[in-house]
Amino acid sequence: MAKDINKKEFDEATLLKLEIFRECFREWLPVFIHSPLIEKVFIYDFFAGSGLDIQGNYGSPLILIEEAKGNDQKYCKNVPKGKVTFGLNEKYEGKRDELEQNVGEFIKDCLHNCNRTECVYQFGYGNFDFKEAIGRDNVKKILDNRKYGKFVLLDQYGFSQVDQDVFVKLVRAPFTDFIFFISSSFIRRFKEHPYINKYIEANKINFDESQPKECHKYVAEYFRTLIPNDIEYYLHHFTIKKGANYYGLIFGSGHTLGMEKFIKVCWSKDKMAGESNFRMNNDFESDSLFYTETETIKLRGYKAELTNGILTGKISNNIMGMKHALSCGVPTKVYLEVIEGLLSQVIIEGKFNKKILNIHRLKGDDIYQIKLK
Repeated sequence: MAKDINKKEFDEATLLKLEIFRECFREWLPVFIHSPLIEKVFIYDFFAGSGLDIQGNYGSPLILIEEAKGNDQKYCKNVPKGKVTFGLNEKYEGKRDELEQNVGEFIKDCLHNCNRTECVYQFGYGNFDFKEAIGRDNVKKILDNRKYGKFVLLDQYGFSQVDQDVFVKLVRAPFTDFIFFISSSFIRRFKEHPYINKYIEANKINFDESQPKECHKYVAEYFRTLIPNDIEYYLHHFTIKKGANYYGLIFGSGHTLGMEKFIKVCWSKDKMAGESNFRMNNDFESDSLFYTETETIKLRGYKAELTNGILTGKISNNIMGMKHALSCGVPTKVYLEVIEGLLSQVIIEGKFNKKILNIHRLKGDDIYQIKLK
């Protein structure tokens, strides 16, 4: 049996991971419950644990349920009963029983506070092996349904559960965003071992052995190569250092809005690069004399790359430019900063606007061509 992290107090790295889960879901939920295109919403936590650590701190399932209430219960007051379903899976039966008990107590307290007798949300519990759970007919039908919005959380132990088959299945699922945890240091350290290559083709990951801190970035790049060529898809990663080891999160979305929101969360945690809980690129400390939030190493490098793309004609309109930013894990406002810089230098010309959010909604005059002077 895998170690039970719920039997001790969550450490700082775990709390950060859970905080990112929380904020990612907080950004995701209102988009889907308010969309006229979505009939039902399914929220899956396939490695739910018991829901609490030994100090009573919330684990992922209770965090998701708490966020689903919204401030002053604004969501559950207005969501029709039966529209939102939580699927909570925990492989080990004892922990699964604790999970159901902890969720039940949470719901009981919640109902007492809102003077209701029944929760508007539905809950399903399982104690399946992950591959069995995600392969069940009902789950497959839900993932494939274009009228359903799905949020999939995969807080796996280690690395072996989210393999190529699972990844591609999630990437191809319509209206599905997912986030998973993976032990990237372990993959780098044992990349030649047959057990690793049973699940991940580690020989295709070009780790820079002189930069172990970048191992999660390379793991994320590997998953990016698995995206089928016939679809537009976005991935971003966040590295979490714990002691001498590097773990990480990978978020995937087939929609620009999903990636806009995840990048927003990442840059709120790392104002230098939006990708780690440490100084990945050896920037100056944020409280030092030479630190400038708008000119970090990551931002300078990206601005140079984007500028080159514009000057060589590879990026010829604002939609292309902002999608390029998202694909590089950079806020779309950085695209606008580059455009304004090129305008001030009289290098480009044309009709421009400052719209950088909800880029999927831009149409007509909102879309402009970038013309070289």
